[in-house]
Amino acid sequence: MSSPTHSTVWDVAVVGAGPAGATAALVAAENGCSVLLLEREAIPRYKTCGGGLVGASLAALPEDADVRICDEVSRVTLSMHGRRERTMPSRPPLAKMVFRSEFDAALVERAGRSGVTVRDKCLVKGVEGGADGVSLRLGNGEVLHARTVVGADGSASRVARFVGVRCRQVDLALEIEVPVDTPTSRRWAGRALLEWGPFPGSFGWVFPKGDISTVGVVGSRGRPDETREYMRDFVERQGFSGIEPLHDTGHLTRCRYADSPFARDRAIVAGDAAGLADPWLREGISFAVRSGELAGRSAVAIAGSDARSDAEAAEREYAHAAERELAAEMYASEKLAAIYFARPALVHAALVGVPFVWRRVDDYLTGRKTIPQIVNYPGVRPALSALAALS
Repeated sequence: MSSPTHSTVWDVAVVGAGPAGATAALVAAENGCSVLLLEREAIPRYKTCGGGLVGASLAALPEDADVRICDEVSRVTLSMHGRRERTMPSRPPLAKMVFRSEFDAALVERAGRSGVTVRDKCLVKGVEGGADGVSLRLGNGEVLHARTVVGADGSASRVARFVGVRCRQVDLALEIEVPVDTPTSRRWAGRALLEWGPFPGSFGWVFPKGDISTVGVVGSRGRPDETREYMRDFVERQGFSGIEPLHDTGHLTRCRYADSPFARDRAIVAGDAAGLADPWLREGISFAVRSGELAGRSAVAIAGSDARSDAEAAEREYAHAAERELAAEMYASEKLAAIYFARPALVHAALVGVPFVWRRVDDYLTGRKTIPQIVNYPGVRPALSALAALS
């Protein structure tokens, strides 16, 4: 497949230069496609995100991506709204901390080295599918054409709207990044905080990144005032009030309906655009990178399909792979989330008081096991059934 000129059709156009989009673009380019990667903001750009790379994220990254690690978390302090604190150890590092602006830019740079053409400050305002390809209408009036499009343009994705993605769980996350002095940096080095919040499904976090800390809370979209009040209280209790933040932002996290589509008319979705995230901890980077890899492979197959039936078969294969490898993890996590939402104190007591429970969560975060493997672990299924009955 040859590199297009300005007037020709791209094999693959990827909308959104986050982890899902950059990974999809890289995979498609390494398989011989001409690839255009579009990003609405200037790269590097800030993204509201805790920036914690769990084991599944690290395992899926390109080996030669130049990703700067700001800290490695080997301990996590668990708290029940400021009470019953206990710090739990992890065998390998629990997570590695990054700044999303740097992380995303590193993945885009890696894609560029494989021949991906990158255009930032480029807003996609409309998507139109056809038998032979997809047209993208840009904010400046320009229309681009591609044989297939990967939508990785976040939780407010225009490509997802075109595909018809529907999400059943929508939450509001608020976050600040604050500079910290040397004593504070040392106090948080290698340690993160997860606090179960004051209303169902809410929690707060502090993630260390050297001389900067990322501090945030998440709560149901339907409770914005309570979430904002929780954020104010959490920031004050953790000792970060009165510090001028470098960033003060919010965004929505979304989890898909099980019957929601992944593809339509040569357009496929990945990452946040597909509604792929952990319903309990709202972790999304690992889902983004892994779905981006799947989407990149499927985009190659769709772009190489002249017959509509072949393109549709490739779309179905992508949907099946995403369901099997990613959505299944979400559905398993929903069982844990339902118990946590109903009985957070019970979940907290189990995490800090029952070593077996913490070890299973640690297995998931460090990438030794997936959530479905943990749910089906000997002894876990009956325990979950008992907890569900209590909740």
